[in-house]
Amino acid sequence: MAADCYTCRQDAGLATAPPSERIYVDESWRVAHSFNSTLRGWLVVLPRRHVTSIADLTTVEAAGLGPLLHRLSRALHDTVRCVKTYVMQFAEAEGFGHTHFHLVPRMPDLPPDHRGANIFHYLTPAQEEWLPAGVRDEIATAVSHHLATT
Repeated sequence: MAADCYTCRQDAGLATAPPSERIYVDESWRVAHSFNSTLRGWLVVLPRRHVTSIADLTTVEAAGLGPLLHRLSRALHDTVRCVKTYVMQFAEAEGFGHTHFHLVPRMPDLPPDHRGANIFHYLTPAQEEWLPAGVRDEIATAVSHHLATT
């Protein structure tokens, strides 16, 4: 665990974390709903140990990533009714160097000027615009249930 890492601090507090922080948890991966999104179902897939590069994933972690992204994409399709999902990885923001993957639902009514890389329009530093915690938890519970039953 890196003391200055937001992701590592969140992972250390999973026992008392809300559903939105623990949609899925196994030995290698944790899935959370993005806290600073205005878009329902914006998921973040995080390795459980501190790594800052995809190249640093173990063989086991890497082998689990593809199937997990596939299962999560199906869950988002069924729970938020998206037409596809985008997968992105940067891990460059201050305090967020921990490798993580954004799994973002592309909704059928998404305006053309917010598609592709412009999807980041839906992440905002303005906390008053974020999806409420209750909405994030509701989506998290639905996605978790889907994963457990399919």
